[in-house]
Amino acid sequence: MIDPPTMSMPLVSVLVPAYNHEAFVQHCLDSILADPYPAKEIVIIDDGSTDRTAERIEGWLSLHRDHIAVEYVSRGNKGIAATLNELAARAHGEFLRIGASDDYLLPGGSEALVRYLMAHPAKGAAIGDCVVVDGDGKKILDSGMCDLHGADKRLYLSDDGIRRAVISHWAIGGPVTMLRKGALETVARWTEGLRIDDWDLFLRLAARDAIGFIDVKVCAYRLHGANFSKTRHTATRIVNLTEAREVALRRVSMFAEPDRTRLRAEACRIGAKIAFLQGRLGRVAVHMTAYMALMALSKLRFGHARHRVGAA
Repeated sequence: MIDPPTMSMPLVSVLVPAYNHEAFVQHCLDSILADPYPAKEIVIIDDGSTDRTAERIEGWLSLHRDHIAVEYVSRGNKGIAATLNELAARAHGEFLRIGASDDYLLPGGSEALVRYLMAHPAKGAAIGDCVVVDGDGKKILDSGMCDLHGADKRLYLSDDGIRRAVISHWAIGGPVTMLRKGALETVARWTEGLRIDDWDLFLRLAARDAIGFIDVKVCAYRLHGANFSKTRHTATRIVNLTEAREVALRRVSMFAEPDRTRLRAEACRIGAKIAFLQGRLGRVAVHMTAYMALMALSKLRFGHARHRVGAA
């Protein structure tokens, strides 16, 4: 039987966009059910899977629908951003835990994220860390942020550091995020049509100093054949990087200095990566020269900003 809502803790909607993860989706759903956070629901959409993902979800629901509130939709493919927007629209919770059908949650993560957001009402999102596992669920890295992405967690302890991290060294992977549902009304949800949706959303949140961080492992991020091969495929990398450069240039105006200049510099650095993958070494040099000049300018503007604050 589904337990009645817990009055002392707000409802968390775990949003699961599912696509061609027949081998993993049941483990994902098991982890949500097993998480001891008491007030939760699952909202899951099968986004036109061509394997047996929908069948696996329906099999899981036949066993567990009486144990947790679930809203499930199976429909044609619309892409990740459109699916996340639909999931958010269907959710009833005050807080939205962003899931992934090939990853899984760790016990206690939802409660830690909720408690952070309840203690920091100005924040629209909270992020944590993850462990990294292989396709069989065996841990291969202790920290997705540090060991997989090489992040410096000290940056995430201040608003300025988070802005710098989001702009220049995005190190967030897997279902580590919890959003205040009301925050999506401020940043207009996910931008549909993007292949990689999360950086665009977090740039918009970071521009408003709306992101907080807890140094807690809240999920397991799974590296397996499909997602790992995509990161190594040159044509796919070029497409993804081209989109990222366009996103950076589109969001420059949202930031004040020196972050505005940092984001312009990041667009140049991404341009250099694209040129390198295309074998256009002359363009690499042009982009990197522009990147270094803009980074030097951002440091100068940061120093001026600190001087003005100190004088005040």
